[in-house]
Amino acid sequence: MPSASASAAEGRGRAPLVIAHRGASAHRPEHTLLSYEAAIAMGADYLEPDLVATKDHVLVARHENEISGTTDVAGRPEFAGRRTTRTIDGRRVTGWFTEDFTLAELKTLRARERVPELRPGNTAFDGLAQVPTFEEVVRLARRHGVGVYPETKHPSHFAALGLPLEEPLLAVLEAYEMREVFIQSFETANLKALRTRTRLPLIQLVPVAGAPYDRVAAGDPRTYDDMVTPQGLREVAAYADGIGVDTRRVVPADPDGRLLEPTTLVGDAHRAGLQVHVWTIRNENSQLPLDHRLGDPAGPEFARATGDVAGWLARLLDLGVDGVFCDDPAMGAAVVARHRRR
Repeated sequence: MPSASASAAEGRGRAPLVIAHRGASAHRPEHTLLSYEAAIAMGADYLEPDLVATKDHVLVARHENEISGTTDVAGRPEFAGRRTTRTIDGRRVTGWFTEDFTLAELKTLRARERVPELRPGNTAFDGLAQVPTFEEVVRLARRHGVGVYPETKHPSHFAALGLPLEEPLLAVLEAYEMREVFIQSFETANLKALRTRTRLPLIQLVPVAGAPYDRVAAGDPRTYDDMVTPQGLREVAAYADGIGVDTRRVVPADPDGRLLEPTTLVGDAHRAGLQVHVWTIRNENSQLPLDHRLGDPAGPEFARATGDVAGWLARLLDLGVDGVFCDDPAMGAAVVARHRRR
């Protein structure tokens, strides 16, 4: 098995990766084949599906296992009785959950835009796509020569239901002989278990606050903040090949959203032998740091208008990140290409 430092060095020897966040989610409803196909056409290096399990233990691509916001299930009378309340990672959630549906039942639903107030143009595609299986995403990626970057979503929750995500994930990747792969998780235990079973690169996700749910459930007091110290990064490097971090871990912002001085995280991670991939680069002013918003803040369309996303991307690339999660892969590919020519 290659060392983490070898994997990180190899990653830094090539152009930063453009990771299509849930596909081309700036242009099509996320986690649909429409979105992944658009991402491929736009030059993405990797397709990123969030993975959850069905009742019959098939992995499907959804932002969450609660699907009322991304499908038409709430308007389907035949499934009205499936609405329930569950505790997911310590939080009470009410809705419809993939683990209560067989794949055949899920395939009768139709996908829709999750944030129509931000992306009204995507609603034109509501009802046109099914919920895709992970196998369908892998088959598409393999056909077009791009990689896949799956996230195991709520792995402790699904393991407790007897529907672990890791076994079917590896089975699909092995069946299609996929090698251009990163596997990511916000939890730690499943990544450590995966490290004993696969040579594929693993990515520890690190948001701006909180702690991995598996640690919380086990009474472990360590948080995500502890992970990004030099010692914490060395511990991560024992089981993972990189970190996937909120951009605010690299360039923090003040309470008004104005950017502050960069942290030392990228350099610290590289010294620990870890790649650094950042998330998520979005086009809309409301999703960008204050320094990179464009237009009149009082204007009615300001929040969802496109800001200086190219400038924000260039700033992150200048800091040495190894990959960027982009809602708009075309923008990501263009900025990465320009960065390489400098």
